[in-house]
Amino acid sequence: MRPNQRLVIRSGRIISPTSLMLGMFLGVCTPPAGAADKLDGDHIATSAGDLIIHPINHATLVLGWKEKTIYVDPVGGGKRFDGLPKPDLILVTDIHGDHLNSETLEAIAGEAAIIAPSAVAEKLPEKLRKQTTVLANGETKPVAGVTVEAVPMYNLTAERLKYHNKGRGNGYVIALGGKRVYLSGDTEDIPEMRALKNIDVAFVCMNLPYTMTEEQAASAVREFKPKIVYPYHYRGSDTEKFKKLVGEDSGVEVRLRDWYK
Repeated sequence: MRPNQRLVIRSGRIISPTSLMLGMFLGVCTPPAGAADKLDGDHIATSAGDLIIHPINHATLVLGWKEKTIYVDPVGGGKRFDGLPKPDLILVTDIHGDHLNSETLEAIAGEAAIIAPSAVAEKLPEKLRKQTTVLANGETKPVAGVTVEAVPMYNLTAERLKYHNKGRGNGYVIALGGKRVYLSGDTEDIPEMRALKNIDVAFVCMNLPYTMTEEQAASAVREFKPKIVYPYHYRGSDTEKFKKLVGEDSGVEVRLRDWYK
């Protein structure tokens, strides 16, 4: 040991100043865990790290990718999201209470960017409106480092037209590490859904009387052929029936997860 070199005792171990400085340096240089590392759920590989799928309830989910955390239709109160990474981006699809809850947004939004249709933005308190980028059906914009396309969601069947009129709400297609992720929102099997291209992961709703049947959902999925589809927003629906109707011959992987724990 050189003159004047002191030893540091930590937890019963003797550590030289050189080792201590090296450890501090490595600690500073080690990158923090990304948002995706703090979530559990399915991992889907992208060109820039795994996308994590974390179901919450009904229409609500969290996506983690690299350092980004994306909340979709967060409702149910702030405590529902305790222990999860804070959102960088929040997507809201519609004005109904299972998609929009201002109290929940106020509790969890922080400084996150929000994307919503104008009908939703009009119902938000002033602070949240200032954080909100309004997208209409067909518009695409990069927000919080994520490219987001707003796509139509609406009802077709005569007796369901009162629930979701065309142009009010948004489904979304988001691009993450070379993957295209589709979130249907509340919709039937509309032409715009059937015309989607190159979707890697799809979240497709089905429940009556508000959206569509298992048959409608499966028919649309067989047409636009996402690589992976998750039925969600399916309260009261038969997801096993949906999976059977999509069929193994479709080339679509149907993943059934519990959204109603």
